[in-house]
Amino acid sequence: MSTREGMEIAFAAAEAAALCRPEVIAAYPITPNTHIPEHLSDIVADGRLDAEFICVESEHSALSACCGASATGARVFTATSSQGLLFMGEVMPIVSAMRLPVVMALGNRAVSAPINIWNDHSDIMSQRDTGWISLFAANGQEVIDMIIQAFKIAEHPHVMLPVNVNLDGFQLTHVVEPMLFPDQDEVDRFLPPYTPFATLHPDKVVSMGTLGMPDIFNEAMQAKDAAVIGSLPVIEAVWQEWERHFGRAYEPVYAYRTEDAEVLLVTMGSLSETAEAAIDALRDRRVPAGLLKLRLWRPFPREAFTAAAKGARVLAVMDRAVSFGGVAGPVGAEVRACFYPGPAHPLIVNKIIGLGGRDVTVENFIAIVEEARATTVQPEGYQLYGVRGLS
Repeated sequence: MSTREGMEIAFAAAEAAALCRPEVIAAYPITPNTHIPEHLSDIVADGRLDAEFICVESEHSALSACCGASATGARVFTATSSQGLLFMGEVMPIVSAMRLPVVMALGNRAVSAPINIWNDHSDIMSQRDTGWISLFAANGQEVIDMIIQAFKIAEHPHVMLPVNVNLDGFQLTHVVEPMLFPDQDEVDRFLPPYTPFATLHPDKVVSMGTLGMPDIFNEAMQAKDAAVIGSLPVIEAVWQEWERHFGRAYEPVYAYRTEDAEVLLVTMGSLSETAEAAIDALRDRRVPAGLLKLRLWRPFPREAFTAAAKGARVLAVMDRAVSFGGVAGPVGAEVRACFYPGPAHPLIVNKIIGLGGRDVTVENFIAIVEEARATTVQPEGYQLYGVRGLS
């Protein structure tokens, strides 16, 4: 029976991971992620979870240990943030290419320099093309649910890929919320023991991650791409099963008050709830605005997104990372690619918001929607919203 409890969301992420019975946890502390592995180490030390907690000397070592442990057939969990994820960057594509279902909680944080410990999405966007499935949570309940779902998705025999669950640093990690925790029996029924496809063992020698010569490398990349794209129906099936078990619905694109909307905000992560409040205020003024919240970033749910956006005249796409020198932010570029080429498409306004933890308010979202309503031609590029000193 699920129980409701108030808790810091980082601790809740650790509790959710423990409910999945990981056998190996390897992580290195970095703000604002530290409370997740720290609490997991307490859970292991207290005897609540029978797992090997590996204290490593760096994030690179943490993911390397997870890679090796997963290759032996263990269920594996890790967590990191910002520069820690970049330090894991060498190992990220190896884990996905070896089809190892590692689950990672990522307390999103700005990438230095200048040094900044607050939230944006520049860390995960720097690793977006490494072949990991990426989920984005907007609140503590979604963090709990998505971590449990992530193991089921990753370990599905038709997927066998790593998954990262993104939760905004401080704006989620350090916030206390009331959340429903499923009990151990419920999670055990939803998430069966992991059955690996192949394992490393000295008694039965196999090779993993071997040399890829030029005459097979293209095919290896094609297989990896097909695996990520092919994970989408499994993700949707797992979310449908979750709803049957626990009553909470999940979908790749969550549509909020989109009926007859002229303008749609597009968001990911915790600012989606601020955006919802802005949409409510706009609807009270009879402004036809709505919100599309992306829960799934990779694989990008193109068909679901274009269907959800149908009928809107303008999409105001929010990014929390800069693609320096590019033509759009990472999400903005993805959204544009959904509609081009095409006989008809909405105007797309791309705003870069909330970098390094800069506050984004309900009033900011209202102003962005009003600006989008006044847009009549496709604007070029993107705009860093709220930058001081610009005329």
